[in-house]
Amino acid sequence: MIPSIEELRRNAKALKKGFAAGEAECVARVRGILPDVAEVKHADALHVIAREAGFASWPKLKLVAETAAMDRAEKQELLKVALFHGKNHRVVHLLQETPDLARGMLGLEIALYDLAAVKAALARDPKAAVKPRGPRRPMLHLAFSRYIHERPDLVADMLAIAELLVAQGADVNDFYFHEGDENSPLSALYGAVGHADNMALAEWLLDHGANPNDNESLYHATELGHRDGLRLLLKHGANPVGTNALARALDFNDHTAVELLLNAGALPDEDVAEHPSGEPSFVIPALHQATRRMCDGRMIALLLGAGADASRPYKGATPYAIARIYGNAEAARQIAEAGGSTALSPQEELLAMAADGVVPAGRYVDPAKLVGEFRGLIRNILHLPEKLDHVKRLVDIGLEYDRPDPMGVPPVQISGWEGLPEIMAYFLQLQPDLSHRNKYGGTLLGTIIHGSENCAARAERDHVACARLALEHGVALPKQALKFAAEPEMSAFLADWAVTCSPKLPSV
Repeated sequence: MIPSIEELRRNAKALKKGFAAGEAECVARVRGILPDVAEVKHADALHVIAREAGFASWPKLKLVAETAAMDRAEKQELLKVALFHGKNHRVVHLLQETPDLARGMLGLEIALYDLAAVKAALARDPKAAVKPRGPRRPMLHLAFSRYIHERPDLVADMLAIAELLVAQGADVNDFYFHEGDENSPLSALYGAVGHADNMALAEWLLDHGANPNDNESLYHATELGHRDGLRLLLKHGANPVGTNALARALDFNDHTAVELLLNAGALPDEDVAEHPSGEPSFVIPALHQATRRMCDGRMIALLLGAGADASRPYKGATPYAIARIYGNAEAARQIAEAGGSTALSPQEELLAMAADGVVPAGRYVDPAKLVGEFRGLIRNILHLPEKLDHVKRLVDIGLEYDRPDPMGVPPVQISGWEGLPEIMAYFLQLQPDLSHRNKYGGTLLGTIIHGSENCAARAERDHVACARLALEHGVALPKQALKFAAEPEMSAFLADWAVTCSPKLPSV
């Protein structure tokens, strides 16, 4: 029988203390698992406890210990959350422990591709195919499920469920409003493509009439690390105009994706499109986006060859000015050679000098005189490679280091979301407002946790180090953070901190 979480943590604390005191038994236990460690941290002790219990890591042992004390209803609630957020390791554990845990809960049965259970439920009540189950209807439970990555062998059952639902009235173009935002409907197709990376279901939906122009799917298809979704959507008539998909592909310097989109009719000089709400929405011209995202010379040449205007201003900034001010020398060279305007205002000249590594003594920018693109320059470049020194020079000449972006996210939170502890440490030295909440409601710590699960570059970043920095600077660790942090390393770190470093945790 697995001890309680509290007992396991006490055992880890005793092991750590015994190792520090040189107790032979504790030293032997640690050396058997971590032969080269010189000092045992609490996380190390927890790892040893987990390995001794037969688990690969503390998060896996922790999950087993937590669920052992839960009743069926609590486990079902945890299963709902795990499926909703695509945490398949939790789903697998819960089903191994209680194989029939989803029984009688149609939304969960659909998300788990339980064909027999779905057939039985629809035989009893055909209208169940269109009745909401929580915030989503059955087709959406299917489309947003990421369980396919755990059970690719169930693809045939998944598609059979889709057939059953449509036969009973479900809509392949079903959608829901995320957090009640009626201007941003999220379709079943987006669920399959952008959320679940489920190309088999995406193709089925498109073959059965799903609208590829849902204002979400094409954009998010550029983020998957492959082009299968992009090709699939374009094959079925997706129109890139107005989607910002071209700009998003430029974020990744993805030449193939950009070529696919341009060949499908993407406009390199587009800047305003109609949102489904009927309101105009800004779409960044491609050359501006490529320069500000530090795309390489091949990409700049590709866009210029596609007819991008080398002189066209966007929100007061020319492509050349952006290239110089962001430090994209190759882009600046090509734009100038293409006949683009190379004029810079005095304020722009100073920003360009900072990008070039030169900060003239006694000269400062006046942020109030900068266009929005350049006033938010620190926030816009901090995530780009090798930009810390550039950021420091911008601060030295007077650029605002704590200015929130249009969504209320300041640079210190962006550096945390991106998992960049060195840059975040620099901002913390400048004493930004650590009580600030952005327009998503996120605090610094909450933003870091969200980044640990959603930042595209999270595999190469260090979000745990960022969380440690935030907590060391006095940011609160709410109980909710312990409950909802799903990335295993982050979850383990926060749990360890709560035991070893925190006073009584705040409830929110």
